[in-house]
Amino acid sequence: MTRVLLLSDTHLTAPGGRHGGGKVDTTAVLRHVLTSLAGVGPLDAVVVSGDVSDDGSTASYETARDLVGAFAREHGAGVVAWAAGNHDLTEPFTRVLGPPRSVHDAGGLRLVVLDSSVPGFGYGALGEEQLEQLRATLAEPAPRGTLVVVHHPPLPAPTVLHEGLRLQEPQALLDAIAGTDVRAVLSGHYHHPYVATLPGGTTAVVAPGVANRTDVLVEPGCERVLRGSGACLLDVDAAGVRATVLAVAAPGDGEELFVLPPDVVQRILAAEGAPAR
Repeated sequence: MTRVLLLSDTHLTAPGGRHGGGKVDTTAVLRHVLTSLAGVGPLDAVVVSGDVSDDGSTASYETARDLVGAFAREHGAGVVAWAAGNHDLTEPFTRVLGPPRSVHDAGGLRLVVLDSSVPGFGYGALGEEQLEQLRATLAEPAPRGTLVVVHHPPLPAPTVLHEGLRLQEPQALLDAIAGTDVRAVLSGHYHHPYVATLPGGTTAVVAPGVANRTDVLVEPGCERVLRGSGACLLDVDAAGVRATVLAVAAPGDGEELFVLPPDVVQRILAAEGAPAR
């Protein structure tokens, strides 16, 4: 059994910065989440699937490295893997956390981290060069199979905003992993837990956000963000992949942080969404 803790969307800032309409100290939230997960037991790997930072500051990445790294050591995790999201900036991310594309071995379970970020935009994309490298990596099976980590999920989104900022051409990724030893694709971005079976039988797991929670029952066309945090624990063995969503209780859970009406959502999509083809 290989045990992996999946975190996502920490949206850390430099000291004094705030997220969620200026209401959320995301460093304090991450500390609380990690403290609350103290009883999770031994781990083989900790994965953070993107949007590590909200402001791209060096200090935010150093905070992530120090807090998550200490937690991983306390739980025996020999691997800490970081993916880049649409809020991350490549230069400080790489300088502090390492390259946004990487391969790790967690006791025979391979973790392949892809970079779906597109500088200056909110949507995700994987170019042919990156997909070719993925195919080359997967050409040789790993002893316990592979987990692919990519910030933008290859799945439909729960809200209009996230659907407009989703991974472009997800079928290209599905084609690249078809017939390989990939056991699951791990993602974030949607700030809401989501588990699905992809065509071909691979499991897709979207982690809840650490920084906040997307209200998927919001009026269509709007975006509503609530206070709330979580993580996902994956147990991977020969029989399959089991994903357990871990809700982390905190004062104020469910408090509305902000609401974006349809016109604002459309303005964001016009600025940050994929160009029309």
